[in-house]
Amino acid sequence: MKPREEDTVMEEVCAILAEQGLPGLPELLGRLLNFAMKLERTDAIGAEPYERTEDRQGYANGFKPKLLKTRVGLVPVEIPQVRGMSFYPQCLERGERSEKALKAALAQMYLQGVSTRKVTRIVEELCGLEVTSTQVSRITQELDEEFSKWRKRPLSAMPYVFLDARYEKVRYGGTVRDLAVLWAIGVTPDGHREILGVSVSLSEAEVHWRAFLKGLRDRGLTDVELIISDDHEGLKAARKSLFGSIPWQRCQFHLAQNAQHHATSLDQRREVASDVRDIFNAPDLAAATDRLKKTVEKYERISPKLATWLEESLSEGFTVFAFPKAHQRKLRTSNVLERGNREIKRRTRVATLFPNEESCLRLVSAVLIELHEEWITGKRYLDMTTDSQLERKEAA
Repeated sequence: MKPREEDTVMEEVCAILAEQGLPGLPELLGRLLNFAMKLERTDAIGAEPYERTEDRQGYANGFKPKLLKTRVGLVPVEIPQVRGMSFYPQCLERGERSEKALKAALAQMYLQGVSTRKVTRIVEELCGLEVTSTQVSRITQELDEEFSKWRKRPLSAMPYVFLDARYEKVRYGGTVRDLAVLWAIGVTPDGHREILGVSVSLSEAEVHWRAFLKGLRDRGLTDVELIISDDHEGLKAARKSLFGSIPWQRCQFHLAQNAQHHATSLDQRREVASDVRDIFNAPDLAAATDRLKKTVEKYERISPKLATWLEESLSEGFTVFAFPKAHQRKLRTSNVLERGNREIKRRTRVATLFPNEESCLRLVSAVLIELHEEWITGKRYLDMTTDSQLERKEAA
């Protein structure tokens, strides 16, 4: 019986590890990539080698050798060629995108005189090679075109939209400033998450949030049923202006944190945290409202300012009770954004300081595109089946 190709590949990989150990990683990675690319070509063509089928889209046309520059060294690969259709292995593009962006951002730092020795060391440690000005120019142009196309792609119906901002240090106008990275996540009608957009702005002022939200709307964002975010004045004003009729859910996690800041002692902070948690964990709106009323009465005598804040603010976290119970846990906070924030921070803290807005936007875009692709092809975030849709209509 002829051995399967995947079995042969695994035997070769094990042999390389046994004989060469870690120094054999480049060759090992090359073997695995070659196998993955051949599978990808077969899937793209729609036919196995030498197979006759009406579904065939093209024909295998040999291989093209290439040396990939990676963190483990130079990796020799054989890129499958196809005749009769356009084809390039996605497994190479996905792996190189964020690394290209990181190299470009760091190289721009070098070119603009930001701590030459430090930047050179980081490039060598993280990217495994030096970067020339010619490479930077070519890489940034390719990336900017690709990322701009993704950021401007058409949008469609998104029942749920999450909004957030984080700050990165960027050289701007001869000084170092903390610029705001505004970004949004949407949940599609079939329950998958998508990154809707990202921009780099001077701040979270209304004018910047307004431009960002208008961009989403102009690209086709529609049928929004709920917006989830923290309470920021600029975002609130822009949201009311452009999506004023859309219900808003204030993040319960941030509300709970804000409530503790109004406590007068450490013991009271623990007590307030417990009371707020009990309110938000109520089974329905009526129960939550009743618990809030009793909590306000409890603090009116001992901490009147806290009582006033609870009465005025906490109900902004109750909007989620009007939506299906199966969705409420994931809609009541903006925690879904934390995964993206962690990934962005993990990449950007290496750079420390961006030389301009473009380099910051480039790297953040690379990170979010990878997350976007993972989400749209992965497990559904919410069950949006007929039962959930019926429950949503009844709740409305």
